[in-house]
Formats: sequence, structure tokens, C-alpha cells
Amino acid sequence: MAQTKSKRAASKVEKTPKIAKTKKEKVEVSLEGTIYDVGGNSAGTVALPKEIFGIPWNGDLVAQVVNSIQSSARQPVAHTKDRSEVAGGGKKPWKQKGTGRARHGSSRSPIWVGGGVAHGPRNEKDYDRKVNKKMKAKALFTILSAKWRDGEILFVKNLELVEPKTKLAIAMIDRLSKVTGFDKLATKHKNAALITVPALEENVKRGFSNLKSFEVSELRNINPIALLQYKYLVIASPEDAFVTLTSKIK
Repeated sequence: MAQTKSKRAASKVEKTPKIAKTKKEKVEVSLEGTIYDVGGNSAGTVALPKEIFGIPWNGDLVAQVVNSIQSSARQPVAHTKDRSEVAGGGKKPWKQKGTGRARHGSSRSPIWVGGGVAHGPRNEKDYDRKVNKKMKAKALFTILSAKWRDGEILFVKNLELVEPKTKLAIAMIDRLSKVTGFDKLATKHKNAALITVPALEENVKRGFSNLKSFEVSELRNINPIALLQYKYLVIASPEDAFVTLTSKIK
């Protein structure tokens, strides 16, 4: 007995301690972006606001805001008439008793052919879902932060076309695709990029109108669904864009 107890004690001492698992270190992303001209050449740098481009991912918030936007835009089209809306049925089909048949008060009952529909879809249903303004802004900034970490945001100093021609827009995209990390900008055939500008000029609007993989929009109209739909985001005049984005927080 003494020997077994000593062996057990020795085994307890000889056991190696468990190595504590180290947490993965978070890689900090630089909040300094490079500004390019329409030729794809570097034209300086810009400091990115941390409250817009430095937010961690929150999938639950993004899903809630996206679902609310889609639900609010839903139009209830399907509509069925109930027994009070269909025509006819004002007269009792037959007398209550003595016929040997089941009693009925109206031929517009849901169990009759040509009668009303019970529990059918109605066009007065409201699908609107309310989401607070701050939640919408944070979801937008969460997606912007994720795109910045993934290298999918391109800052352009000034985006303009001399003439409203598609070939000039294609040439601009070809030059911008030479920027490191944006090589698919010119080769992606569907949902390539969302291009945001401070004010939509006619030449830019008409020049990109035939390019179905690109969408040109004013920055003030930016929304989470458009950001998730397109792979790249091109932001023209970033200094002005940051002022517009920051105003969404207030």
C-alpha cells in the first residue's frame, strides 16, 4: 500500500503543466489611405476617420438593418377578396329546412365556387420595420470598415469626364485597375464597383450609363445594400466624402 501511494504521488509530480492557449493577436489596419488621380497615379494620402473605417464587424447589426430596408421597400401586391367583397350572394340559396341539403346563408361563402377567399393575402399588410438612425449609420460604417480591411475601397482625387462618352469611362476604369489590388475592376462583368461622387455630373452619369457592372451615385445616397452588392467602392473627393459620412452620425 505504501508503494502504490508513493507511485501515485510521484505520477502527480511528474505530470507536465498544461500550456495556456495564446489568443490570436489582432492585426491593426492602417487608417491612412492613398489618393489616386484618374490616371491611376498616387496623388497623396488622407487620414481616415476611425469612427467610419475602424469599426469591428457586427454581422447581426448589418443583417438587421439590411432586412429592415428590404422589408420597408416591399410593396404588398397579392390581394384576395373575402366574402364581403365578392359580387352576388345577397339571396339565401334555399330555405333553411325541408330540402334535405345542408343549410347555407350565402353563395359567397369560402366553401362555394366563386365565393370569397378565407385567410388569403391582403394588400393592406404593412411590412415596414423601424430601425433607429444610429443603427443604420453604424451598419453602414461597419461595412465600410470591412471593405477597407479587405482592400476594396479606392480613393480618387477628382472623378470627371471631358465628354459623356462610354469609351472615356472605360479608359478611366482601365487606368484605375492598374492600382495594386484593383485588377478585377476592369475585368469583372457583374457588380464590379459602386462609384460615389459629391455631386452627380451629367458627363459622368451618361458616360457610365452603358456600363452595367458599375453604378454611379451621390455619396449622400449611399446605403448598406449597395455596398454589399458591389465588390469595390470608389470614393471621389474623399475629404468632402468624410464630412458627408460624419454628418450621418449626428
